[in-house]
Amino acid sequence: MGDKQTSTLQSYVDSATGAVQSVIGAVTGNQADKAQADQRKAEADVKHDVSHAGGNIGGMSVSSSGVAANDQNRQAGSWNQTIGSGKEAVGNLVGAEGLKREGQQQNAEGQAQEAQGQVKDLGKGVADRVQGTVGGMVAGATGDRDAQARAEAQHDKGKTLQRGAEADIQKQNY
Repeated sequence: MGDKQTSTLQSYVDSATGAVQSVIGAVTGNQADKAQADQRKAEADVKHDVSHAGGNIGGMSVSSSGVAANDQNRQAGSWNQTIGSGKEAVGNLVGAEGLKREGQQQNAEGQAQEAQGQVKDLGKGVADRVQGTVGGMVAGATGDRDAQARAEAQHDKGKTLQRGAEADIQKQNY
């Protein structure tokens, strides 16, 4: 599924191939095999990193597999957090306890709303990846190229949603 150059599975295959080649090079004493194995393992590490890269720009998840629209709660929740923090800051600045509490509440509600959208996108992303993979295998076995292309697109959209949600969640944990 997707681009072979950014496939997580392909990175694992390349890493295993590099390990086997390294063993063969060590047994035979062939330095060229060892060097080629090291290069293959390094390329596999890069493929793995690119495959797991993802981010968000303006309500869209972006990854090596493409672009997908995020759940609307992610952006709305982020907006509510920003507005809530602003209200809280102004409330602190002018001594308005009511505005401060209102801002804290809006910020907390925004965090929950954003988390709800992230969980939804993460779940949908994983489900789309699985359905796309299985659908692609079935379509490939039956020779239905159109269905195979649709399944690959579903897989890639799912991967993008998953990576975008993971990037947001990881960012919040730091």
